[in-house]
Formats: sequence, C-alpha cells, structure tokens
Amino acid sequence: MKPLPVDLSIPHLRGLYRSGTWTPRDTVAALAARLAAPDTHRVWIERLSDDALRGYAEALMGRNPDDLPLYGIPFAIKDNIDLVGVPTTAACPEYAYTPARSATVVQRLIDAGAIPVGKTNLDQFATGLNGTRSPYGACRNAFDPDYISGGSSSGSAVAVALGLASFSLGTDTAGSGRVPASFNNLVGLKPTCGLLSTTGVVPACRSLDQVSIFALTTDDAEAVLAVAEGFDPADPFSRPGCNDARLGARFRFGVPRAGQLEFFGDAEAAALFAATVDGLAQIGGEAVEIDLEPFLETARLLYEGPWVAERYAAVGEFIEAHPESVLPVTRGIILDGKAASAVDAFRGRYRLRALQGQVDDMFGDIDVLLTPTAGTIHRIAEMEADPVRLNSQLGRYTNFMNLLDLAAVAMPAGFRADGLPWGVTVCAPAGGDRALLDLGARWLRHQRLPLGASGVYPAAEAPDAGMVRVAVVGAHLSGLPLNGQLIERGARLVSATRTAPAYRLYALPDGKRPGLIKLESGGAAIDCEVWEMPVSHFGSFVAGIPAPLGIGKLELADGVVVNGFICEGIGVAGARDITEFGGWRAWLASRG
Repeated sequence: MKPLPVDLSIPHLRGLYRSGTWTPRDTVAALAARLAAPDTHRVWIERLSDDALRGYAEALMGRNPDDLPLYGIPFAIKDNIDLVGVPTTAACPEYAYTPARSATVVQRLIDAGAIPVGKTNLDQFATGLNGTRSPYGACRNAFDPDYISGGSSSGSAVAVALGLASFSLGTDTAGSGRVPASFNNLVGLKPTCGLLSTTGVVPACRSLDQVSIFALTTDDAEAVLAVAEGFDPADPFSRPGCNDARLGARFRFGVPRAGQLEFFGDAEAAALFAATVDGLAQIGGEAVEIDLEPFLETARLLYEGPWVAERYAAVGEFIEAHPESVLPVTRGIILDGKAASAVDAFRGRYRLRALQGQVDDMFGDIDVLLTPTAGTIHRIAEMEADPVRLNSQLGRYTNFMNLLDLAAVAMPAGFRADGLPWGVTVCAPAGGDRALLDLGARWLRHQRLPLGASGVYPAAEAPDAGMVRVAVVGAHLSGLPLNGQLIERGARLVSATRTAPAYRLYALPDGKRPGLIKLESGGAAIDCEVWEMPVSHFGSFVAGIPAPLGIGKLELADGVVVNGFICEGIGVAGARDITEFGGWRAWLASRG
C-alpha cells in the first residue's frame, strides 16, 4: 500500500490525481491505515468504515479529475452536521439520530467529488470554545496534547492539522470555527452569515450559527467555499453569495487601542500580535487605531444578554427531559437562557442596532479589522479546573462577529517558544469573504509557515504557465500613472511586499521615476509590488522602459528572486537618495 502524502493540500492531491500516479482508492486505503491507529487526540466520534470509504472512492473511479473541483479530496465533518446514514450526536449520545439525508453543504461537497472521512468531536451542543466539554473526551491540541484544541469544532481542526483530512467543516456561533484554527496552525473561514446553508445542522443559536471551513491554506478554504456556498430555499437564514471584490495593493486595517488589547498575561502572544501588525504593513497595509469597545459590548450581549435564550430554544426542552445526559457546565449555560424575557430580547436588539451603527461607521475608515483570534491558550487541566472563566477569555475577540454580521478569516501568525502556534483574525462587513481570503493568501506567502502540524512547508508559489512575474517600485505601482501599462497587458497583482534589505532608492533628476540600486552593504528594504503578466506581452513591456532603468533580477524580503526594475549606476548621478522614505509612494506623499 502506498503511504499517504504528507501534504494533503487540495492542489497537491489534485496534481497527484492528474498525473495518474495516485487515485482516490490510494487515498482512502492510506487514510484507513492511518485511522486504524489509536485516537489519542480524541478527534473522532465516529469515522467511516473502510468499506464506506472505498464506496466513495469507487464512485469516482473512471471520472475525470478536472470535471470535479474536489475530486478525491478527503474531509471531516463536525458531529452536529448531518451525513446520511451516520448518527449525528452533537456530542450527546442520548440525543443521537441517524439522518436520512446529508446536510445541504455536505451534499454539495460530495457532489463535487469530496470524500467524507468521519464525524468529529466537539464541545457538547457546540457550547464552548475550548474542546474539553465532550463525553467522548477532551480533544487534544495537535502540537501538544496537554493543551486544549480550541472548540467547539475541536476534532474538525485537529483532523486537518494531523493530516487526517484535507479540510473540514465546523460550525461557528461565537468563535468555534476560528479559535481551533488559531491553536492548530490552520486557516479558519467564518463566512458571511447565511452564505453556507445550515439545513441539516443541529442549531445552537439558529439565527447566528454558521458552517465554517478549516483548511491548510486560504486557497484551499476558497476552493471549498466556491463549492459549498449558494442560496438554499430550505434555510430561512440563507442569503445570496458574497461579492468578488478584492483588496487593493494598499489597504487600511484597524488595530485596537493598546489599552483594549488583552493577552491575559501571555507576553509571547502580545509580541506575535505586534509582529503581525508590522508584517501587514510590509505587505501594503496601513494600521489605523480603532475603538474596540462597541465590539466588546456586542460580545457581552451574546452570553450576558438575551441571545443565550436561543440556545435554550434549540435544545433546552431535551436537556430538561434528560438532564443527566448533558455535562453540568453545558447544562447550566443552556438552561440559564430560559430566564430571558421577550422584553430583554427587544432591549438587546435595540442596543445591538445602535452598536451596529457605530461599527459600520468604523468600517468607513478601514478595509478590515485585525485582532488576536484568542488572547492566550490554556492547558486542558487548567480549563477543566476553571471552565467558565477561561472559556470566556477565549471569546473576547470572537463573540461579536455574527451579531454584527461580519465575515472573518482566522490565519496563522507564528509560533511561541514552546512550539505552540498562535493566530490572528481579520474581519470585514458581510460579503467581504473573498477580500479577506485574498489578504490571508498574501499574508501566508509573507509568513511561509508550515501546513498544520505536518512540518511541511508549502511549495514556493510559481507563476502560472505562460506567465512571468515582475517587481515594480515606481510609477507602475497600483494607482500610479504608469500602472495602466501593466493592466492593458493583462497583468494581475500577486503581492504588495518589500525588497530584501540590500537596496537604495533614488528620485531621478526628472522627478517622475525612482532608481533602485543594489549594494553589498548599507542597503534597506524598499516597498514594491509583484505583478504577473502573460509572457507574450512581457517583451513589449520591457522594450518600453527608458534608460537608465531596465529589468534585472530583484531579491524580495522572503528571499525569492524575481524580474524587477533596476537602475544603471550612472543613472543616479545627481539623483536624491530617498531610501529613508521606504518607497516611492511614501516619497510622493511627503511632497504633498
């Protein structure tokens, strides 16, 4: 039997299928062998039998991989989402039922060629952000089993991080699709409310629940989103798809005031967040300080306000009839919701509308908001000893998202000294899903972090076939006078980044162009953009570049070498050294 590839990212598996060296049969056989090992991380509530896996694989044999966007891609399903013929428990055995059909979103994925692997562990009834509230055992972090996995979509995240699935489905009401992503070095997409159908999903807060996606990369998350999204008339909260707008090379991101950032004593998390702010600036972002209080007040409404009554509406009567079947902490949270009155609900709705107005105004000044995903992480023993207070800490930056109708992407941001991953979240108003995923892709290219817990780094991104990349530092930057020369040749922006710290930038005597010179010492990093254009148009582009400028090899901040604008040494005679400004755009701004 062939060993399972270490890299289960969607493009890698699809490449193997296209090559003819690997088939869905090989995938499920290798997965079955890996899944036969003891489940020490407590990922699964029920995994599919070997025969069931083979059945899904056989259904794909003879099909063209290019005809199905998720051909042969294995995925895991949180066990509050229906898969036909497999019990749905919501981590409560007494609640279990066996659905006659799959959830709408699951069926769309299967129809696109994806192979379900099994149903994953979760905080019971999706009530919790830590992953310990399950009668099937506390799900353990993929990097250190003494630490929490995050929840409630705990097993779904750990399955992807450990290489047991290429992607997975979770749900996200208060952060359940983002906190586990942060703790397991994954991308977590919490889509715009209603973008993914919740038909066939056990409700927690039905008006707020969202199906979420865990993936190794933002590109993988977007590939899954493209299949899973779509209006569902059977879901009263369903809405049409998100827009296709992307962020420009330059963007403004909100950052909470220093006094509003809380890391609960975790100095390493604070340092990683500060490094992320700096890193986003390096790829084209401008940090804008914002007041986080409207978001924090909204977050308090979710559990301290009347919305907890919606959890009682979902499963409260079942719990009252079967109190011993539910964990005490879960039972207490849900049954407390019965005390809320209709008056409380209306008052809460009025206050939310006022807070929504404040938040809308803020997004008039910024493109996205950046926050930690969670301020810190805890050991399982610590969480079990203090389950309510520590769980509340985990929701500080997540609980407000669905109440405010925001889209969000959790993305990796580095590692602590003890080897545990840590992440941040970017969010934007409803419909901004693809803009957030695009920003996440730029960020991950800048970071170059491993995939999940595999230790494998993504292959360096190469230009598409028939395309060539060129780095620009002056008037060809997006929005500047010569950028049209790129656009008219079918070029697209790949990233806004910086050069390696080995260059000096000069304003040439004509005042219209900069000249970039590489030095052996005394250089600095300079802002630039990398564009990709058809090879067929590259010659005419180069031919139109006047001396003393030309195209040579330019080294980027991540060490990648691309074609780029350079200047002959003689060309800077009489030019002004503007390296201190960090880039041509900043130099222009300094001149008013």
